[in-house]
Amino acid sequence: MENEAGTAPDVASRQPSWYRRPRVVGPLAGCVVLGGVLLLWPSGGGGGGGAAAPAPGARAQTAVRAGATAALPDLAALIEEREGRVRERPRDARSWAVLGTAYVEQGRRTADATRFPKAERALRTSLSVAPRGNAEALGGLAALANARQDFRAAKTWAEKARAAAPGRWTSYPQLIDACTGLGDYKGAQAALERMLRLGSGPAVLARAADVYWERGRPEDAQAALSDAAAGAGSPAEEAAWRERAGRLAFERGEREEALRSFEEAVRLDPDQRAALAGQGRALAALGRTEEALSAYRAALDGQPLPQYALELGELYEARGLAGPAAEQYGLLRERVREDAAGGVDGALVLGRFEADHGDPAAAVRRLRAEWRRQPGTAVADALGWALHRTGAHEEALRFAAIATDRVHGGAVRSAPYVYHRGMIERALGKSAPARRHLAEALRLNPYFSPLHAPVARAALAGLGELPDVEPPE
Repeated sequence: MENEAGTAPDVASRQPSWYRRPRVVGPLAGCVVLGGVLLLWPSGGGGGGGAAAPAPGARAQTAVRAGATAALPDLAALIEEREGRVRERPRDARSWAVLGTAYVEQGRRTADATRFPKAERALRTSLSVAPRGNAEALGGLAALANARQDFRAAKTWAEKARAAAPGRWTSYPQLIDACTGLGDYKGAQAALERMLRLGSGPAVLARAADVYWERGRPEDAQAALSDAAAGAGSPAEEAAWRERAGRLAFERGEREEALRSFEEAVRLDPDQRAALAGQGRALAALGRTEEALSAYRAALDGQPLPQYALELGELYEARGLAGPAAEQYGLLRERVREDAAGGVDGALVLGRFEADHGDPAAAVRRLRAEWRRQPGTAVADALGWALHRTGAHEEALRFAAIATDRVHGGAVRSAPYVYHRGMIERALGKSAPARRHLAEALRLNPYFSPLHAPVARAALAGLGELPDVEPPE
């Protein structure tokens, strides 16, 4: 079978040894949305071989055709171009699909959920014009559902997109994300294996890196991301992979390396707001609090995600600044409400917030409902912690085990997840496993939270074991 490039290479034979190991899948972060649509089409307009630089919209289309991240100004130009196209040709199914999926990507990158209803209208218009075999619109609807955190709907749309174009690697990323959000690790693994047989290049490598990390293979994740960054075709694309590399470094507790990656990402693409939030995390871990606060505020200015507001609020709270912390927590609630108007499910971040800073019983109710809908690892961790905060430690431990035991799918070695389990075990008087898990959390990342890492150190000391890493000043 031919791949998108029109060739049928032996994929395994040209991959490095780490890339040929058996692969398992976990939750994916930061998916490239628009490339999954545009890769399905040949180039639309003429122009062969001239020296003139491409227009911004064309640059965006070129980037996303390779599954890469486009610069936000170029993405806006592509949207403007396609809006004009559908006004002139309202039965152009392809342009409606490109427009809808570009709205999804723009909304995701800027945390602007008002883009999502517009995206849905455009994508459904594309389907109404071309209802048969319209993999482009089906894939866009899968991307939209994933962006809204509606993984069940995303899986339905992604399976339809795969059925319409089973031989293209771009038919599989949204299915991987949907399956992992639902805790369907076997389904996600099958989709990942198929994608890796069909595709290659930086976008595929970066997605594989996410999977390797989530499945407890950090060395493979780092190698894949390094290759992705080296093969990037634009500053915006390289910035996206550098930001992910920074996240991996921070999760390993490597503060300086993380900060270098985040700073390089922002240098390459000033609109890389996730990297600014990453700078906030790394700077806080280094004890550079004022710089950390500034970085978080800059991230929120361009991408006001509830998660960033939660992190900034906890940094303020850790420094004894109750007023600014409360302001951020209020912003979190406001953003969740606004996002809900765009169809975004904010149950997970709101449940996490309520468990520690609001009403833990309300968090349990919210997260139980989320677990029934979407039983993924992140929900298991959040629900277990919320149950612990209400005093239901036995039931809490069952969910913490799901989030952290390989047998249950919890292969990622996440410091917050392991910390939660250790604290639950401590509450149950299970001193030996509590010591083991609290020590593991601090070994994985001694700086995982400005609010909770000091609690982990104190709890571990109370259990008779001193952590071997000092907190930031």
